[in-house]
Amino acid sequence: MSDRHRPAPAAVPIHELISHRWSPRAFESRPVEPAKLRTLFEAARWAASSYNAQPWYFIVATKGDSENFRRVLDCFVEFNQNWAKNAPVVALSVAGHKMTHDGSRNRHAFHDVGQAAATLALQATALGIQVHQMAGILPDKAREIFGIPPDYEAVAGFAIGYPGDPLTLPEGRLRDSEMGPRQRKPVSSFVFTGKWGQTSPIAAN
Repeated sequence: MSDRHRPAPAAVPIHELISHRWSPRAFESRPVEPAKLRTLFEAARWAASSYNAQPWYFIVATKGDSENFRRVLDCFVEFNQNWAKNAPVVALSVAGHKMTHDGSRNRHAFHDVGQAAATLALQATALGIQVHQMAGILPDKAREIFGIPPDYEAVAGFAIGYPGDPLTLPEGRLRDSEMGPRQRKPVSSFVFTGKWGQTSPIAAN
């Protein structure tokens, strides 16, 4: 587990890997050990996917590889570049849009890449690392910079590292979100039965 804990205030007990997973923007400068990074992507490898197509791909760079670190960072929107530049590892997730068994369009590709990313993030939590995933990327720029083929698409960016001191973030929105309470909408608002919007008894408070 991370030295800096922000456990989720879950309404019912959940596994600590889930409750302790969060998305920091402040990271320590120390590198993530190569063996631990390999473990993260091994965890992603074993995520579930439709037809076992495994449509996930990752473009990864550590700060020790300054050129590729900059190239990945250039694929993030400016807001995300401002804080992610301090993380020791940055990456892009990429989805393959075709099924491997028949070449048809894989409608579930983004879903399955998300499963791999979530599995990676939970493994990171088990190792005391955290992952901040971000939608704010420039997919067309990623395609241009890294030569991503036509049947593949950049999905999201993420930063990996050991959580750092939130006071290293500038005052305002970034620091406030790092230190504020963790919130989620209640289960009753999204688990239905019978018809849309009708809360399932499973989720009733």
